[in-house]
Amino acid sequence: MAATTAPLACLLHLADNALVLGQRNAQWCAHGPVLEEDIAMANISLDLIGQARLLYQHAATVINASTSAAEAPWGGPAALKGGGATEDSLAYFRGPTEFRNFTLLELPHHATPAAANGTDRDYAITIVRNFLYSAFMQWLWDALQASTDSQLAAIAARSFKEARYHFRHSRDWLVRLGDGTDQSHARTQTALNTLLPYTEEFWTVSDLEVAAIAEGAVADPRPLRPSWDRDVDDALAEATLNRPGNQGVPPRGKQGLHSEHLAELLADMQSLARQHPDATW
Repeated sequence: MAATTAPLACLLHLADNALVLGQRNAQWCAHGPVLEEDIAMANISLDLIGQARLLYQHAATVINASTSAAEAPWGGPAALKGGGATEDSLAYFRGPTEFRNFTLLELPHHATPAAANGTDRDYAITIVRNFLYSAFMQWLWDALQASTDSQLAAIAARSFKEARYHFRHSRDWLVRLGDGTDQSHARTQTALNTLLPYTEEFWTVSDLEVAAIAEGAVADPRPLRPSWDRDVDDALAEATLNRPGNQGVPPRGKQGLHSEHLAELLADMQSLARQHPDATW
């Protein structure tokens, strides 16, 4: 196939996924259940933010090379201020409706509204989310290494190795918590029941993605589902956890329709940059 560049929406989707989950996991910094996990979760966050940086840099290049005004809304007016988009403007100066991350990744670290006091974190939620997402991304990054977008293929080759580690880490903890005490088992099962339905969004494909898949620029996630199902089912069996049904309509974070939790997360993450938009560091 001839070389093609992945659509901007697809690049931003991948970048937003990595940034939002990286920010969520970073909330465990200095709050990990044990010192080793505090460090491990911080490193996983850095991996994800590193992926986001590479993808935003690629997306900024696409935006700045475009002569079409139709591309501008993806960056937002502030993102294009001063002559072009940058990785920082795409991360810090877009609002919630401009983000295209999976809804799963923006959810807080608790399963019930009663726990939503900003400080009560449930490590089971974090582990289950990382497990479900990394089980998917290890296959998607692997497939994206064949992208006709050479820059995206190079990012995928690096990210694939990191996703494999993220999967092993979260799977080990899933088994440890699921096949642990009565309390850890119950909390992990609750986390799984809460989060698994959100994974239906993994398999949704827009018309834009269908065209990009046909060109070879991005990978079709739908054929990856049997491999993901196998990885999930094998781990749940070892963890003595029951797989709930995937009831409900898939969320639409990829379309910019998010929960209220994303706005809160972005307000915290973007506040300093927005207060000092012209600062240099």
